[in-house]
Amino acid sequence: MEDTHESPSDVPDPPTPAVGYAGVFSDLLPIALWRADADGHVVQWSLAARELLGYSPEELIGRHLKPVLVPETHWELADRLLSRVRSGEAVVGSLPVRHRDGHMVEMETWICPSADEQGRTGILVVSAETSAVVGMRDSLAAMEGLFAQSPIGLAMLGPDLRFRRVNEALARMTGVPAPEHIGKRVGEVAPDINAAGLEAVMRQVLDTGEAVVDLRRPGRTPADPDRERIWSCSYAPLLDGSGSRLGVIASLIDITEAQLAHTEVEQARERLALLAAAGTQIGTTLNLRRTAEEVAQVLVPQLADSADVHLLEEVLGPDGAPQPSTQGWVRRVAVIYTDPAAPQQDLAVGMTYQVPRESVYEQVIANGRAINLYLSDIPALITDPGAERLRDYLRRRIGASRLVPLVARGTVLGAVIVTRTRDREPFDDQECLLMDEVVSRAALNIDNARMYTSERRAALTLQRSLMNTSLPTVTGLDLTARYLPASAHEVGGDWFDVIALPDGRTGLVIGDVMGHGIHAAAVMGQLRTALRTLARHDIPPAEMLVSLDAAVADFGENEMATCVYAVHDPAAGEVLISRAGHPPPVVADTEGRVRFVEAPPGPPLGAGGGDFQAERVLLPPESLLVMYTDGLVEARDRDLGRGMHELTHALEKLDRPLEEICDGLLNRMLPPVVQDDVAVLLARPSPRAPLGR
Repeated sequence: MEDTHESPSDVPDPPTPAVGYAGVFSDLLPIALWRADADGHVVQWSLAARELLGYSPEELIGRHLKPVLVPETHWELADRLLSRVRSGEAVVGSLPVRHRDGHMVEMETWICPSADEQGRTGILVVSAETSAVVGMRDSLAAMEGLFAQSPIGLAMLGPDLRFRRVNEALARMTGVPAPEHIGKRVGEVAPDINAAGLEAVMRQVLDTGEAVVDLRRPGRTPADPDRERIWSCSYAPLLDGSGSRLGVIASLIDITEAQLAHTEVEQARERLALLAAAGTQIGTTLNLRRTAEEVAQVLVPQLADSADVHLLEEVLGPDGAPQPSTQGWVRRVAVIYTDPAAPQQDLAVGMTYQVPRESVYEQVIANGRAINLYLSDIPALITDPGAERLRDYLRRRIGASRLVPLVARGTVLGAVIVTRTRDREPFDDQECLLMDEVVSRAALNIDNARMYTSERRAALTLQRSLMNTSLPTVTGLDLTARYLPASAHEVGGDWFDVIALPDGRTGLVIGDVMGHGIHAAAVMGQLRTALRTLARHDIPPAEMLVSLDAAVADFGENEMATCVYAVHDPAAGEVLISRAGHPPPVVADTEGRVRFVEAPPGPPLGAGGGDFQAERVLLPPESLLVMYTDGLVEARDRDLGRGMHELTHALEKLDRPLEEICDGLLNRMLPPVVQDDVAVLLARPSPRAPLGR
């Protein structure tokens, strides 16, 4: 038989018969065993033989071996092999054996001499199915190849969680030779990797029989004791053929570099998101203090545990020009400290500090370049003798600090001090660049807010100097007026005026120069002066607007304004009204009737070629004339029509003093934050006013 291998060997000792659990062999490779006496009759047949070949012991004991198990084509070979065994040899071969149902089972067979009960030489046959042997051989080869060649760290641990086998890849990870792992627990090999936590996971795998995949754990091993590494750990139960758990298979992949790369990508994404947030969250208003608060809110807690925003006193002055008394001083305009241990009472907004001479703070202000502070630098920046608690806190808790100047348009406006507590890692290079970029962008917003504040202050000053808000005492009228500059926009060109005319009459004016800021205030002043000059010539309202239209056209090509000019005649008890592109005045009486003056509005002043008309309106005693600018009735969330409708309801009750009526009107019509300049002028005929000439 060509595929049979025969090899001589020494005669082994006769096996000791055993019945019961076959241990590893029964689990991994079922072994069939039978014996025959010198005559070839079966005298022993194992249970495993029955499982493999189908015959029960009762069917074979006493029967001749050859005709039952050996196919006729192999009888001659069988006789030859038996002869060699009886002569004292042991042979190994691959032989076909007949199954009880007639098919052939290829068996790996070991035949050796064995004494029978009469002391003659019989045979002992130990066999395993060839396919099972080949499978076991392939499995062992695969296991050996996997352990020897895999770049993944592999280990087998017993139920006591001690190493039974370790490959070289794992040994390189731990820095401990593979043989030195055997019999030891994880903590004995690598004590700095949270062994208790890993063993708890492996015990869970043993208890539940469920694998745990990609459990990520950081730690240090003897292979690289100075650097923390990250591993992806997977654990699976090691089972025998019956499903019993023999231990744990562990696989480890060093993902330190991949994790670092992933972390860097995430950090880059977070930094881009932070820059985007800085662009949208800083400078939402033109309020300087609010802008400084937004800077701190972007930096904390994403990049730092605190942000302290200082502005130079000299740039906070009325015109931004350096003042000898303020040079070298800074004022805190915003601060955030997330650490509950920080002495908040020493960090109040509005406090001023003198920049220490020849300090790093002075260098940053002078050079306009950011710098990381040494821990010894930080307390030295606090020169106030009463701030010992703050100095002590900084010494104890701060682990990293950076001083970043606020530089806009080549001018240093102040600085931002950012810190981290000792609980966090120091700032890395990328974080420093990011902080500098955020502060740089914020500086432009702060400077815009500063310039807006300065310009708005100047515009208000100019406007108030040009518009006399004190009302004269006139014949037959009680008067009150209000001017409210917008809190969220630049100063506009809204204005009102009251002019005493001949014969006891009174000129009432309200207007709105288009545009904002100093220029609008200046145009308003020119228009007011022109109107007052023309009024001295007692020009009727419609003609007055024609003259003003020409005057505004002379101011400049793009100048434009709206205006209402009314002349009250107390003797006639009436008012003559003409308007140029302006919302209509309102007349309300004590009966609750409210109506808008219907005179054609005409075009705005400066448009040219206006055909202005006048309307005569009765104004009996105790009635009310209300003149206003569009800021009273129009807003982003309210159109002009709705605003005028609300105005009529706000004027239904007039049995109050004029000042109360005006204040109630403004409270009802205006939002908490005024969106546009508002001017109102209220006139009520006195009860003693004459009703005729």
